[in-house]
Amino acid sequence: MTERIALYAGSFDPLTNGHLDVLKASLAVADIVYAAIGIHPGKTPLFSFDERVALIETTAKAELGCDGDRIKVVSFDGLVIDAARKQGASIMIRGLRDGTDLDYEMQMAGMNGTMAPNLQTVFLPASPSVRTITATLVRQIASMGGDIRPFVPAAVAGALTAKFAK
Repeated sequence: MTERIALYAGSFDPLTNGHLDVLKASLAVADIVYAAIGIHPGKTPLFSFDERVALIETTAKAELGCDGDRIKVVSFDGLVIDAARKQGASIMIRGLRDGTDLDYEMQMAGMNGTMAPNLQTVFLPASPSVRTITATLVRQIASMGGDIRPFVPAAVAGALTAKFAK
């Protein structure tokens, strides 16, 4: 049987419980899931690429046990379909929080499907408890000293606290 490889792209700046929810769900549809961190030269992320890799890997091991080994972290700086091809993925994972996400993601799936017909987009709805979480809001709350622990894995909470204590 052919190994099912999926790619789940995002900035993961920082990894949130919403991202983790989608990663967990993606393991039900793929044998290997690449968490592909988008690198954009014009943007300065809060966490470096290496810090984001470490947070994803640490969290995957802590939260998913041996299944955490099925999550691999890579970077990409161009089209997500090219990143998927490079990793040998046939599945593109996209998380959905609400109808607004669905509208946008349907457009992207249509465009990606035209450019890469062999790449199937799979939409995974976020669990109700994490639907409101966005990395942008987490960064804002953390920067103002708010409690971000309900929104991010423990390792990320510690890293955010340390980042904003400086």
